Amino acid sequence: MSSTSENDCGIEIRTRTKYLEMQSDPAKSSYAFSYTISIRNHRDEPVRLLSRHWIITDQNNKVDEVTGKGVVGQQPVIKPGESFEYSSGTLIGTEIGDMRGSYTMETAGGEQFEAPIPLFVLAIPNMIH
Repeated sequence: MSSTSENDCGIEIRTRTKYLEMQSDPAKSSYAFSYTISIRNHRDEPVRLLSRHWIITDQNNKVDEVTGKGVVGQQPVIKPGESFEYSSGTLIGTEIGDMRGSYTMETAGGEQFEAPIPLFVLAIPNMIH
């Protein structure tokens, strides 16, 4: 599954997800998903991704919040018109869930702003029609 969002802050965020069957254990209510995020800078100046905030919700409304510095050990600088892409993963306790959140970004001039990550769905194949 994939989704795209460009928001008022000039940052476009695209998401793609994949169910990881070999890393999942349905008997133990453990479902693994990978997600790939592409972040494109439509602003007139470079921005640095400082931190992330994720809200991960499963079908039982169990919510996990994840915060941290950068993404996958990096705090990338994204130049105007360029993109940064990375992949990561998560485990949830049900066959369907969702993720949303935000990135804290900083301009070269030191202005910080939030780039919202729109809600996207985590689902094993054939669960959503």
